Amino acid sequence: MPLRDYQNLPVLPLIGGTFILFAFGSYLVSWYRLRHIKGPLLASFSYLWILYTTTRWQQYHRYGDLFKKYGKLVRIGPNEVITGSADVIRRMSAARSRYERSDYYSSARLVPPRESLINLISNREHDRLKGQMVHGYSGKEVPSLESDIDEIIMKLVQVIRSSYASPHSFTPLDLAEFSRYFTMDVITKIAYGTEFGYLEAQSDVGEFIKGSLKHLEVAVLCSEIPWCSAVFANPLALKLFAPKHTDKAGFGRALGIARDVVAKRFGPKAEDKQDMLGSFVRHGVTQSQCEAEIPFQIIAGSDTTAAAIRTILLSVITSKQAYGKLQHEIDTAIAQNRISTPVTADQGRQLPYLQAVIYEGLRIRPPATLIGMKKTPPEGDTIDGYFVPGGTKVATSLKPAMMDVALFGNDAEVFRPERWLNVEPQKRQLMINTVELVFSTGRWGCLGRPVALLELNKIFIELLRNFDFQVINPRRPVDQEFNMNIWMEEGMWVKVANRQVPDTFM
Repeated sequence: MPLRDYQNLPVLPLIGGTFILFAFGSYLVSWYRLRHIKGPLLASFSYLWILYTTTRWQQYHRYGDLFKKYGKLVRIGPNEVITGSADVIRRMSAARSRYERSDYYSSARLVPPRESLINLISNREHDRLKGQMVHGYSGKEVPSLESDIDEIIMKLVQVIRSSYASPHSFTPLDLAEFSRYFTMDVITKIAYGTEFGYLEAQSDVGEFIKGSLKHLEVAVLCSEIPWCSAVFANPLALKLFAPKHTDKAGFGRALGIARDVVAKRFGPKAEDKQDMLGSFVRHGVTQSQCEAEIPFQIIAGSDTTAAAIRTILLSVITSKQAYGKLQHEIDTAIAQNRISTPVTADQGRQLPYLQAVIYEGLRIRPPATLIGMKKTPPEGDTIDGYFVPGGTKVATSLKPAMMDVALFGNDAEVFRPERWLNVEPQKRQLMINTVELVFSTGRWGCLGRPVALLELNKIFIELLRNFDFQVINPRRPVDQEFNMNIWMEEGMWVKVANRQVPDTFM
């Protein structure tokens, strides 16, 4: 065809045809790289399957159930696979692993311009910052850590007793709300020296909880679906729509508080306090980095622990056997003067059935369920017998490990704390190591693990020694539940009554 004939061709159809050809070629290349790994057909060439799964807000079950149909390694996207193997998860996260975080993490950064620890992709930068922050989370530089938590727990008991446990009236208590209020006050108290006052107000102060949920919805979509990140997390979109320090409510309000709190720790009149933020500053974390850490520290430190409290407490009060055994263990320990007021974490760790309840609750429904996509090293890797090319995103699902019948028994889907008792030490340690994957492991292990376990070892003792709980609607104990990297509930209504240790124990 002469050149002049090409010049007479319509431009738009030519461009459109070129785009379609390019798109088809790209999809074909994506499909071909991972063609040997089974998964949903739609996932092999598009992100529509992930989009559908994510927007149903039941990711834990939808991802976790894939392995029953497709095997140990499943393809969930054009360049994404998912594993449910505890051994693979540990290997990817090992200190000397050549795996890196993928853009799954950086895409969730919706608060420019600084990246927080959770968003850092570079192993070197992540390890450096984690090394600066670990001292604050460990409690070694926060001498009042346990007493600060005690103060908030006692405030929770006081609020419940005065407002919801009156023998003369009936006022239902929403455990879904109050678990969040409690953990929000705890994390702000131990991190910045003063709580934000959620329990005292009995409300979402500054609408931060509401705002963080909206923020989390967008962050989950951006992290799991690349084109969502391109739309919502590009510099222009962030500049126009991201939360701002000047906002009067919501997530932006938290950014404003963060800026004000951090500003007091820097400059010529800087305050040096024995709290987490003070530890960060002493170990060289910059002012802008501290501002970036606070909002995500609040989300990670409050929402996940609140989810664990809700799951464990609801599991106990809806199981007559577990409820009776745990209260009996607590009452016996009180009668034998093995528990003080308030209880210490060390005393809580000495109660075998309490430990069984905590670990069984974490196992039956892990509070944090993010699929945490890592990236295979350039040379690729072999996972469960499949070669996975370099640069492939490898997601993780905890459900297969938590429901492993070989480790936890044929009734693994049942909440049964007794499975943790009278087990040979080697197997019990393997059970513990598996369940503690909920805190991640190795290089990317959760810094907040010691604080979370400290709270869990105390709060159930104080609640069950002081109150009796009864689910108001046994047929529907929770109005609504959904999962977007963290389990969330709305409307967990209970009736509360004051209690005393029975006379037989006195």
